[in-house]
Amino acid sequence: MAFMIYIFSDLIDNDLPTAVRLLNSLTEQVASVTSHVRDLIKKVREKAYQTSKGLSFLDLRYHLLLFYLHDITHLISLKTGGESLKDNSAIHRLVTIRTVLEKMRPLDQKLKYQIDKLVRTAVTGSLAENDPLHFRPNPQNLVSKLSESENSDEDDNGGNSKGLKDPSASRKYVPPRIAPVHYDGDMTEADRQKEQIDKQKRAALRSSVIQELRQQYSDAPEEIRDRRDFQTERESREELNRKNYEESMMVRLGMTREQRLGKRGMVGMTSQLGNITRFSDISALTRGEAQDTDNPKPKKKKKIIKKGKKKSKYLFCMLCECCLLYIRAERFSRFYRLIRI
Repeated sequence: MAFMIYIFSDLIDNDLPTAVRLLNSLTEQVASVTSHVRDLIKKVREKAYQTSKGLSFLDLRYHLLLFYLHDITHLISLKTGGESLKDNSAIHRLVTIRTVLEKMRPLDQKLKYQIDKLVRTAVTGSLAENDPLHFRPNPQNLVSKLSESENSDEDDNGGNSKGLKDPSASRKYVPPRIAPVHYDGDMTEADRQKEQIDKQKRAALRSSVIQELRQQYSDAPEEIRDRRDFQTERESREELNRKNYEESMMVRLGMTREQRLGKRGMVGMTSQLGNITRFSDISALTRGEAQDTDNPKPKKKKKIIKKGKKKSKYLFCMLCECCLLYIRAERFSRFYRLIRI
């Protein structure tokens, strides 16, 4: 028993100077913090600091830290008085506040840059030289300076347009419509020829002749379509895309002269029968010279001197058209027999 008392007295003698030193430093720190807080409260009451537009995250964090200090101070007072801390509500509050502060740490790291920037701007009045915000776009540079120069010239000349407003001042900025263009500057002549040959092969594989041969010799069941004209797949696909775009965007697309003529030519029966012997170019598959048979060059119309009556001219035109249709049908039958062989 005497040995235990000796040990406790020895521990007290060793820890007593350290405890006294810590209490003295704590008293000094509390006094300095108290004076600093009183100065802050005084300046806030005098509206020296603007506290209306702050970060709610910092308010919550500071309130939690203040509650944490209150509970710790309460526990220290209980321990110095020798009271028991069992089932004390302050301990549960400390655990809760500590958990919330730990959960807020990732969010604090994300807001660190923004908080440091605001503090630096409030202290120095300007951003740092290497701040990334110096390189952000300035919308004021998009405003035209012509209106200002014109107004200054009018003021110098003493014009009578002082009360009139500049019509360009209220206009909104409309960016120029620049169509994207494929850059082929790095392509060689061999690459261009290869790309052109591949393009011709893809066009030949989509031709009507290849499609009919594929349908004829394929083992797949025959496909029955509702369309009964001789419109190609490419034209129907372009027309469908055009229709879907107009219905979705609520606009009417314009048509070029070639598109109008092509659409007008597909309406009548004559234009449908005229496509019987008109096949797409498949020379790319046979390694021959490409011939643009789908888009022939327009021939110059010869002036025909009007002779005779209109009725005889009409009968002659009908006869020529019938002969032409017969010749085209005969050529188509020969070509079909040649393919079957």
